[in-house]
Amino acid sequence: MILVLLNVYLALLFILVKLGIIRFNLFWKISPAVVFVLLLVGLFVPMNWGAPQGAALVVRNSVAIVPDVAGEVVDVPVRPNQPLKAGDVLFRIDPVPFQSQVDALAAQLKFQETRLAEMTQLQTHGTGRAFDVEQRQAEVEQLKAQLAAAQWNLDKTVVRAPTDGYVTNVALRKGARVANLPLAPVMAFIDTSETAIGVEIAQIDARYLAPGQQVELTFKMFPGRVLTGKVESLVQAIATGQVQVSGVAVAPKAIASAPFVVRVKLDDETFAGSLPAGSTGEAAIFTDQVKPTHLIRRVLLRQVAITNYINPF
Repeated sequence: MILVLLNVYLALLFILVKLGIIRFNLFWKISPAVVFVLLLVGLFVPMNWGAPQGAALVVRNSVAIVPDVAGEVVDVPVRPNQPLKAGDVLFRIDPVPFQSQVDALAAQLKFQETRLAEMTQLQTHGTGRAFDVEQRQAEVEQLKAQLAAAQWNLDKTVVRAPTDGYVTNVALRKGARVANLPLAPVMAFIDTSETAIGVEIAQIDARYLAPGQQVELTFKMFPGRVLTGKVESLVQAIATGQVQVSGVAVAPKAIASAPFVVRVKLDDETFAGSLPAGSTGEAAIFTDQVKPTHLIRRVLLRQVAITNYINPF
């Protein structure tokens, strides 16, 4: 862009000299160098913190699906990469052993409730002991708790989608046996209820960033299109600044200025929900500083949007 403005100045200078409006003396001969320095120092360098630009990435939360009960899979109605609503069935586990446990506990509870009623009646007529009634009451309460737990296990034989989203890479099949082990997930569920867009901004350019500032974005997947949004937050920690729990002393390592991540929300939430996880692009954030540079940054971003038609990187 700086070369474009400089070429415009040179063309204008050439026209003015040819028309004899100005004399091509030493001042005008060195003026292009002066204009170049003024543009660089007064406009393009401040633009980096007045309207910083960085790479954008669409990310989504992934939920590792681990069943709450173990058993044999009898049905997998879900299809990979198909939109799902919260509560839709992902797969079913054989309910027979869990149903039999519920039935057994329900029968015991019915019997104990009958015995409790009989003991209570005997005590009312003065022929029974209060201890027997209290013992039967405790047994009834215990069976109710066991029945509630057994019913919970039975309900968990149907594994459902935790939120809106989709399942990718469905390898689970009928007949497989699953276990309720945290380290043995059977599906990866991609949550689409919320779209997170992160923008990397160099630390030297991040000094004036703040929530609520206007953002423009363009994605490789949609060349030529510029979208608008706002800054949600500046992520307050990156991995290079994180201390890990360890039993050793601090190990010195080379320190690099990794970029900070800014979380951005698109104004068009419907479009944001349609973006696949991993979509990349460029984003420009317009701060309250050096506002004359905002117009140039908008032009530069639109150039990037147009070159996305032919630039795969």
